[in-house]
This record gives sequence, C-alpha cells and structure tokens, in this order.
Amino acid sequence: MFRSVPPVTRALILLNVAIYLLELVAGDVLLPALALWPAASPYFRPWQLLTYAFCHDPGSVWHVLLNMFALFMFGGTIERYFGGRRFLFYYLICAVSAGLTQLAVTYLMHSDMPTVGASGSIFGILLAFAWYFPNQKVIILPIPVPLSAWVVVAGYAAIELYLGVTGRHEGVAHFAHLGGMLGGILCILYWNARRRFSSAAPPRRF
Repeated sequence: MFRSVPPVTRALILLNVAIYLLELVAGDVLLPALALWPAASPYFRPWQLLTYAFCHDPGSVWHVLLNMFALFMFGGTIERYFGGRRFLFYYLICAVSAGLTQLAVTYLMHSDMPTVGASGSIFGILLAFAWYFPNQKVIILPIPVPLSAWVVVAGYAAIELYLGVTGRHEGVAHFAHLGGMLGGILCILYWNARRRFSSAAPPRRF
C-alpha cells in the first residue's frame, strides 16, 4: 500500500520518520539547532522556519504518528492533483507560514519555548483537500458518520481557533495550525489569480 503513495508524499513521510528516530538517539543535539525558537531567543536561526516542520516531540510517538497518518491519507491526493513539484512547494510554504505565525504568537506571549512538528503543513494539506474536494466524504473517529471534507476542515479550524484563544490544551501551537491553513489559502489564491491573468492576457505581437 505504501508503494502506491506518490513519491513526494512518500519521501516526506520517510524523512519525518527518519528525523524522529534520530531525535531519539541525539535529540539533545538536533532539537536546539532544528526546532523553531522564538525570534528573541539566542537559539533562533532563520533556517528553523523550515527545519522545525521535520522534527517532532521525541517524548510522544503519537505526535509523529498522527501527523504522518494524515499526510498518508490526504497528501497523496493533493500531490496527484498538484503534481510533485508544486505539492512540495505548497507543503513548504504552509510550513513557513505556520512558523511565522508561531513566531508572532511567541513574541506576543513572551514565550521562550521552541516549536516542532509538521502540523502546519498538514493543516495546509487539509485545507487544500477541502478546497478542491469539498464534498468528498470523510470519517473522523470517534464520529461514525461520513462528513463532507469542507465540514470537517472548517470544524478543525474552528476548534483550533477556540483552543488558541482560550488557552486550553497547552503545549500545542494552535495558531500555527491556522497559520498553515492561511499559507495554503494565500498560495492557492495566488495560483488561481496567476492562471486567470495568463489566460486573459492578449497574445504578444512580434
């Protein structure tokens, strides 16, 4: 089954899992360099806006398993729709957008805690799935009722906003998840606008 997954999605899953396994051995060395530290921290480096999205909490295997399961379930469909190169670009844009959002949040909250996880990119993928396949039925446990993709993703967004505003479920970067979705929206809107502009442009004369 895993062999049927498109190449970029498969490579992303393998890379995330490989880095997680390395963290179990050398997390004390990797995480200070690769996790996303607040901008005011002496540990912050610009490359962390990308590298943090390939790291996960070494103290919880569920963190990486749930993210990779979502990438496995939805990433292949979006990669087939976008194509491999555009899908990778989209994945990274969502990661950076989520990272920038988290930097803003940690600045406003005067937090000194680092951030890790692919959830920003995953939420961007969920956004794309709901955008292009809004009526596709999805079952989210423990709700045994098929729901339209747009309902599920809108519900996730509402929950993340509520948890972020209320401060419940601490230790999770809820606004970063929303930042990943925002990056996905902006990316899709840009592509759509560029496509409309290209199709409407008159032919050049030579």
